[in-house]
Amino acid sequence: MARRRAAEKREVFKDPKYGDVVVSKFINCMMYDGKKSVSEKIMYKAFDIIHGKEGKHCLEIFHDALSNVRPALEVRSRRVGGATYQVPTEVSPERAQALSIRWIINAARGRHEKRMEERLANEILDASGGKGVSIKKREDTHKMAEANRAFAHYRW
Repeated sequence: MARRRAAEKREVFKDPKYGDVVVSKFINCMMYDGKKSVSEKIMYKAFDIIHGKEGKHCLEIFHDALSNVRPALEVRSRRVGGATYQVPTEVSPERAQALSIRWIINAARGRHEKRMEERLANEILDASGGKGVSIKKREDTHKMAEANRAFAHYRW
């Protein structure tokens, strides 16, 4: 990690269909080998599936899912006097959003539906409803932070 200065934030453009920056970030994180058009098709088909199942606007459900998965605490390794401690720290909003996007994508890839559109749609629906693998990941992260609360004084 560079120690001289913080990396400058790049501007992320809005996605072409919904005009939302978060959807664009999600598409970029889901992309393999620079194939953004494939990633966009998967995302928009998943939104169509969500709209067909729920009837509500798919962007509302998507943002609900992201806010449900977003962690408040995480543990970071901190080396103090030869011992390594898992120190609970608060998560910045940018990192919380990045983690929630990553967790939803990984959970969708691990599901057993036939197509990625179906996997992603069902994981977003589960996350917006407060269940699913991505929600479990957040709960496990919070449990680990709570269990290591005794080392909070090593926070830097």
